[in-house]
Amino acid sequence: MNYEETCEYLFNQTANYESQGQGGYKTGLDNMLKLDEHYEHPHQNFKSIHVAGTNGKGSVSHTLAAILQVCGYKVGLYTSPHLVDFSERIRLNGQPIPQEYVIDFVEEGRELFESVGATFFEITTAMAFKYFSDNEVDIAIVEVGLGGRLDSTNIITPLVSVITNVSLDHTQILGSSVEQIAMEKGGIIKDAVPVVVGEAAPEIRPIFEALALQCDAPLVFAEDDDEVVTDEFLPGDSSIYYTTRHLGDFKGELCGIYQVKNTRTILTVLYELVKLGYLCQVTDQATKIVVQKELSEAFLHVTAITGLKGRWQTVRINPTVICDIGHNVAAWTHISRQLAALDCRQLHIVFGMVDDKDIYGVMSLMPKDATYYFTKASTKRALPEQSVQVFGQQFELTGECYPTVAEAFSAAMKAAEKSDCIFVGGSNYVVADFLKTRD
Repeated sequence: MNYEETCEYLFNQTANYESQGQGGYKTGLDNMLKLDEHYEHPHQNFKSIHVAGTNGKGSVSHTLAAILQVCGYKVGLYTSPHLVDFSERIRLNGQPIPQEYVIDFVEEGRELFESVGATFFEITTAMAFKYFSDNEVDIAIVEVGLGGRLDSTNIITPLVSVITNVSLDHTQILGSSVEQIAMEKGGIIKDAVPVVVGEAAPEIRPIFEALALQCDAPLVFAEDDDEVVTDEFLPGDSSIYYTTRHLGDFKGELCGIYQVKNTRTILTVLYELVKLGYLCQVTDQATKIVVQKELSEAFLHVTAITGLKGRWQTVRINPTVICDIGHNVAAWTHISRQLAALDCRQLHIVFGMVDDKDIYGVMSLMPKDATYYFTKASTKRALPEQSVQVFGQQFELTGECYPTVAEAFSAAMKAAEKSDCIFVGGSNYVVADFLKTRD
């Protein structure tokens, strides 16, 4: 098989939640443990940080990888989903996994995968762990795929466990309440392993406290930390300027409003790593001197260092075009505020969603004075554009329908003046189709 045929096999001939929805999701770690044994437990050959959460885990994972990379570590990064190409999921010092490695791994393991009925995500996770082991990474940032307790990545015992936040998403699988979802995400907490929770509503704090107590795991809530003193959005260069108590002042390239909470989480994780002997050591003063330069570089250049895409990403100006993968109510609570703050003559929104998301909740937050271009992404889970339009009409959101993201964006570009803004989002898959068209 060549690379395209290998990817086609992975996407279409294995059980795949991303394309099939709940029918492509398997519970339990049995398959993952069989793959792990076959490859002689590669995850035991490197240190790791495990990142779960409803929103923000991609940004947190990439920024942590960028910081460690700039500090001189050999860093593996495993995230999902990809936006343009499969190889984005598995990176070594920011570089995507080579196509040849993907081809060889699948060809050599295909008989095993089919004999155990391994899913797309189980195969991909095994591939990532073996790739990191083969390349002797110092540390790997491993993002949870879905939930935590039964996620394929949950065979690792990390240096630090991270849970960015909890809100309603994937309710058909993880549970219909935030308490149930918190239990699933809290399943990554391991014995005596420090855990950082980015933010937690009052009703779920006791859940994390109980889980951490059971595991004798030190627990820190990042939102209680006062390391970040101020944060200021700088519209001129589309960044956020942070001042901190001990880590100096720096600009963050990722400028979505929600990134402030992610930054608090990231800095709290760094302090846990310092306690374990990583990054720098000894005193606060030494921490400030040694890490400040590296922090500044990593936060300011995280997309170039790691290849991160789709987080309030400005892709052009005149007109300004922004895309963001936020796809649930928690994410749109922030996105809607940022859209309202845009300085433009007219806002155009290219929008589509998939069938397992709270479209009513999201659309209730969307601006009524925008011009909409309702569309569907190239995934079987995408809602038809006509259905999205009907939902939108219930919230006084008006616009036309387009069968593809490319056609919707083309129409928005034709209608927009230089002083307008175009936003592309509603789903990972909408942003993926948009970026593929651009590339």
